Amino acid sequence: MNQQLDTQLTLSINGEPVSIREFSPAMTLLEYLRLSGRAGTKEGCGDGDCGACTVALIGVGADGQPQYQAVNSCLIPLGAVAGRQVFTADGITVGAIPKNPLVKEPVTADQLHPVQAAMVETGGSQCGYCTPGFIMSLFAAYYDGQPDDLAVEGNLCRCTGYLPIRRAAQMVGELTAPDRFSEQLVSAPTELLPLAYTGHGEQFYRPTHLADVLALLQQFPTATLVAGATDLGLEMSWHRQHYPVLISLEAVEELNHIQQTEDFVEIGAAVPLSHIEANLHGLFPSLDEMIHWFAARQVRNRATLGGNIGTASPIGDLPPVLLSLEAILKLAGPAGERTLPLANFFTGYRQTELQTGEVIVSVQIPKAFTPGTARRLAQSYKIGKRGTDDISIVAAAFVVDVGAENQILHARLGYGGVAATPARATAAEKFLVGKPWNSDTIQAVKPILQEVFTPLTDLRGSAAYRQRLVVNLFEKFWVEFP
Repeated sequence: MNQQLDTQLTLSINGEPVSIREFSPAMTLLEYLRLSGRAGTKEGCGDGDCGACTVALIGVGADGQPQYQAVNSCLIPLGAVAGRQVFTADGITVGAIPKNPLVKEPVTADQLHPVQAAMVETGGSQCGYCTPGFIMSLFAAYYDGQPDDLAVEGNLCRCTGYLPIRRAAQMVGELTAPDRFSEQLVSAPTELLPLAYTGHGEQFYRPTHLADVLALLQQFPTATLVAGATDLGLEMSWHRQHYPVLISLEAVEELNHIQQTEDFVEIGAAVPLSHIEANLHGLFPSLDEMIHWFAARQVRNRATLGGNIGTASPIGDLPPVLLSLEAILKLAGPAGERTLPLANFFTGYRQTELQTGEVIVSVQIPKAFTPGTARRLAQSYKIGKRGTDDISIVAAAFVVDVGAENQILHARLGYGGVAATPARATAAEKFLVGKPWNSDTIQAVKPILQEVFTPLTDLRGSAAYRQRLVVNLFEKFWVEFP
């Protein structure tokens, strides 16, 4: 990779080429948009929870084709949008390409985008603060052919109510007329080119090959790795710290694949969750369930499997699922590649077995059941104060292989939010093996589950509440899969 640092970032905003100099690469896209006069994009929570800041990027869909993707601009660093095409609510009229954003020109009703027109027709806006985010979520879904409730699951409205917004979504779902945006999508380049940028005393690298990543980590051993930035973006949004060197992994070829064999599925660490959701649906039901509740579409379009593991958060949603599925990590570093069971990866609070200069390359999930299995039971659960867009209080995932005589052949119980790391309830697993899969066994294992973890009390839940959830979620699993 060319290490020559550039002092200029280029991208496209609403069809206009934009050149950015001397801005921090860790400044969020939202902050830049508003500083540059594109104030139609709003800041609500700054945490990726409310959707007011939603914009659309042209990216690669799960089918490998160009796609408009709704994302939270409050979580995306400027460096990550270099070379990309960005669209905002004040730039999607169907008339001429917008000119200087600082010069406000009147827009007539016939120039409104169909999504905008539908929101006007149904009265889907009251105070209007959330409206740009709803517009852009529906805009992306409009060209994907899915302007439905799921398209706006990451957008909050405090005053209008969702009925008129749902009517607007239904209205545009019946429209398929091509326009300049659909035509632009067909010919849009989606390849992310290598980048080495410096601005405001910070450096941002976007390599495209694993060897370049490892070389950069040798040169900058304390560099911060970033992929979708849905977690690190929270720090950037609130300016909590300085990032001397950022290395983006989202364009690395070796980290962007999904491969299936007879024995396992291998998922690249930089594959967005929305791609996993689409391409592996039905293969691992517990993974399907947790990805749905992981977060809203804006976050799933950016968040990655490797990022959710690499942060080593005790309340990460996916590690409990992967622990129950006995996932194996492929790691790469200066000494070469190695594999490591996920169960051995977490060593303490926010601490892992990753060595200096190493990165997570992929996650392998075995397909095989225990020999003699008549049926595999698998499910995951997330308990939070909100549905699709909140941190979990407790997350759990269970896999139980049951033999022809209804005996338990194999059990894996993964939990998050109840210890310093995501962890398995190994004592309960050992107790279950060989027992019949029935109510008596469930009642017998409950005292073990009650004592296996020592969770903490915080603002989201007490230790006693979490201990009860550890037990009750497994009992719920039995009720659903008797």
